[in-house]
Amino acid sequence: MIKIFLLLMVFSSPNQPSVKYTASLYFNELECILAKKNYMQIYRNQSQQYKDKTKTEAFCIPFDSFPLTIKNTDA
Repeated sequence: MIKIFLLLMVFSSPNQPSVKYTASLYFNELECILAKKNYMQIYRNQSQQYKDKTKTEAFCIPFDSFPLTIKNTDA
């Protein structure tokens, strides 16, 4: 088993039928934490009007995985 990190980004806005999410996979905790900080900084830089209508949070979740054979670097 190897340890990987899932960056889970959850967001909500009015009149949507559910909470939306997206996730990205990282092979070490530092990469995940930096990506989370960047994501949240982008949100903080948005206008107050945007933030009043959209709420978001991000989490780095450790996960034990079987070895992965391909690392997708397109992200």
